[in-house]
Amino acid sequence: MSRLDETHDPARVSWVEGADGHPDFPIQNLPLGVFSLDDAPRGGVAIGDFILDLAALADSGLLSCEAQEAARAASGPELNALLEGGGAPRRALRRRISDLLSDPAQRERVEPMLHRTNDCRMHLPARIGDYTDFYVGIHHALNVGRLFRPDAPLLPNYKHVPIGYHGRASSVRPTDAPVIRPSGQLKAADADPIFAPSRRLDFELELGAWIGGGSGLGRPIPLAEAERHLAGLCLLNDWSARDIQAWEYQPLGPFLSKNFLTTVSPWVVTAEALEPYRTAPEPRPAGDPAPLPYLDDPTDRARGGFAIDLEVRISTRKMREEGIEDLVLSRSHARHMYWTVGQMIAHHASNGCDLRSGDLLGTGTLSAPTADGFGSLLELTRGGAEPLSLPNGETRAFLEDGDEIALSGRLSAPGFVNLGFGECRGRVVAG
Repeated sequence: MSRLDETHDPARVSWVEGADGHPDFPIQNLPLGVFSLDDAPRGGVAIGDFILDLAALADSGLLSCEAQEAARAASGPELNALLEGGGAPRRALRRRISDLLSDPAQRERVEPMLHRTNDCRMHLPARIGDYTDFYVGIHHALNVGRLFRPDAPLLPNYKHVPIGYHGRASSVRPTDAPVIRPSGQLKAADADPIFAPSRRLDFELELGAWIGGGSGLGRPIPLAEAERHLAGLCLLNDWSARDIQAWEYQPLGPFLSKNFLTTVSPWVVTAEALEPYRTAPEPRPAGDPAPLPYLDDPTDRARGGFAIDLEVRISTRKMREEGIEDLVLSRSHARHMYWTVGQMIAHHASNGCDLRSGDLLGTGTLSAPTADGFGSLLELTRGGAEPLSLPNGETRAFLEDGDEIALSGRLSAPGFVNLGFGECRGRVVAG
């Protein structure tokens, strides 16, 4: 049965001003988020440069059955209740909203429920119980490995198991939260460690996967069912203090070098909106080991990937003062995932770990195989040895105070409208 419906129709247009042709949020997207004006946060749906108020919609009498239940579940300050309901209520709400926003006869009733995005404050879309960061970007793993282990850049387990570590949910923030430079223990060669602000602050270009529909403790999620637990995707920047990380990461991995902040784009591009952009993952190189049976499924092999172009831009304080536009540092793609989102979900639960609606999984840095697509400064500058030259004569080995990093993503597929995520942006400030 086709997972596509009228909401994906590229010919569908909206009466909302500026929605048609919008770079991120045309009517074919309709992502979910949480916003506020000067009052309580509540759920909303992005359409062009506006947000449709789901609390108002739930009280409007324009919905019924599952769509009404979904809007009511999304009327509070977090979307966990809606995500827990799984795909059916999200799909019903999406179809009804798409009808309302495309039917000019409904404009008079619906337009008062729209708020200009620029007048709103965005919040995290869900209460995050747990955040796990994976390491599925194989080119990033190879690049970093070559810096520290030139003869064996990939550890023996990489092509057998999706590597991940538990991050810190309390420090996940939506776009535009300040990136406060962290302090920690720094260790130079032939010197005792000191406690000081990080001198090697970095970004990481990632996708985030929101869990919808949890699993019970002791109950693995088969890969064939993993898609049912994916609520949607966002952009994710897992800021990294490379100097703190270098001293602390052995033997248990990252800690204070990562948990000071993770920035996400505030909109959940739902699994339903993602349907036209599903694609087969990149084939594994000849000679690579086949995944173990619990990480292998024909549907995941056929459509476990996503057609998402990714971009990183930088703006320094001096660039903004001189009126210089953001500089593109990197262009990559979601195809550079060695393990799929479905495999991440299945592996996470394979030992009986329970996943909960609102949990967040990061992919790890999604670098391309060539330097124009590297997803971190650690790679772009070869560990700081080859600083980047910026258009105004500045150079950067790692991020300085006042630097701003913006991630963006574009979903594209032949015959369908391009969709986006909105920006994932953060500016570094002194600690």
